[in-house]
Amino acid sequence: MEGLQTKPRFFFFSLFFLASAALSGANIVEFDDHWQKKAEEALARSRAAYNPDPEAVTHDFNKAVHLALSEARNSTRRTLRSVHRNKFKGPCVATNPIDRCWRCQKNWINHRKKLATCAKGFGRNAIGGKNGDFYVVTDPSDDDLVNPKYGTLRWGVIQDRPLWIIFARDMIIRLSEELMINSNKTIDGRGANVHIAFGAQITIQFVHDVIIHGIHIHDIRPSNGGIIRDSLQHFGIRTKSDGDGISIYGSSDIWIDHCSLRNCADGLIDAIEASTAITISNCHFTHHNDVLLFGASDSNEHDSMMQATVAFNHFGKGLVQRMPRCRWGFFHVVNNDYTQWIMYAIGGSQHPTIISQGNRFVAPRMLFSKEVTKRDYATEDVWKQWTWRSEGDLMQNGAFFRESGNPNARKFDRKDFIKAKPGTWVRRLTRFAGPLGLHSRPARADD
Repeated sequence: MEGLQTKPRFFFFSLFFLASAALSGANIVEFDDHWQKKAEEALARSRAAYNPDPEAVTHDFNKAVHLALSEARNSTRRTLRSVHRNKFKGPCVATNPIDRCWRCQKNWINHRKKLATCAKGFGRNAIGGKNGDFYVVTDPSDDDLVNPKYGTLRWGVIQDRPLWIIFARDMIIRLSEELMINSNKTIDGRGANVHIAFGAQITIQFVHDVIIHGIHIHDIRPSNGGIIRDSLQHFGIRTKSDGDGISIYGSSDIWIDHCSLRNCADGLIDAIEASTAITISNCHFTHHNDVLLFGASDSNEHDSMMQATVAFNHFGKGLVQRMPRCRWGFFHVVNNDYTQWIMYAIGGSQHPTIISQGNRFVAPRMLFSKEVTKRDYATEDVWKQWTWRSEGDLMQNGAFFRESGNPNARKFDRKDFIKAKPGTWVRRLTRFAGPLGLHSRPARADD
């Protein structure tokens, strides 16, 4: 059996973290030597991935948006009319810096791994399976959790080496139990219509460098657990899973891009237990209550190292709350389109720093739901110290953002500092949110 490719780098960590990992939702029956080692390595990687100057990351992100829009201005004006009715017809239009990195290259299918250089924000260093072979999913079944069949998605994600996973054709994959993704994996749905649906969740636990791109995730339900393999060298008993769309647990360098998520039993995407270096971009969220959760416990101080970028997403029909709901860390919420919520859009507790820049917030008709923000478990004299800032956001239909705290921004030279594009640009920046529907020949093993 092949061993892990990366040597662990150990940092000081608390026994509390390991105990909480075993008991607070990790779905691990026995926290054995394998899981303890993975928890230690994951916490060390999260600490290494933590950026002590998060404002510099937000500045670099905004600078990239300005550059991309400047380069695209003339071609975008010429072609937007042709894609108004059907955004996938007519000349290729890439309206934000992530898409401009790869999307309009005619031969992108022969250079799929270019995608691994395109992330922005805190998850910008996620390389997924860039340094590995291509693996083609040909079989949508998920029948064997311990010795999965070659050709299935489960076989690919548990390998102990980098893999770039693509799909031979359109398929619906119903996971019989949670899908445990190993480090250095890319799940790339471009060129096929791939649905993870009507079964169990995707779990990213104590791993690093995972990219999930271009798939539909919906109608996910809790699963009963059982004996499940998480790598070539280990399998064990898992308890019942919650039914998240994607669960990120104690992991770092994660990028989720151009996915569509809806109607799951718990959260659409949850990131907890000192997960960090995360970007969620270009996704389309609909028909759900608890959308995005960053940090699950007010008592888990390890989540103070959590840093996440939420960018270019469309929060659409049938959403209620948590877009996102944050604890402890630093969160850049930038150039998203919020066209519906029922309770609130952005919330949190335990003094997270939330920088909201250039979003469009369209408030619902209900008078009691006009406020974008919601603070939990704190009185005003406490939460007024939390840094929650709104810069260039477009407020429509009575929406308002209640700011608090200090700007807490690094002092850049005035000539160098780039503000986010204002909310008036959001419809253009998020025009292609969700899976892109790229039409191409089926993937080949030699791609």
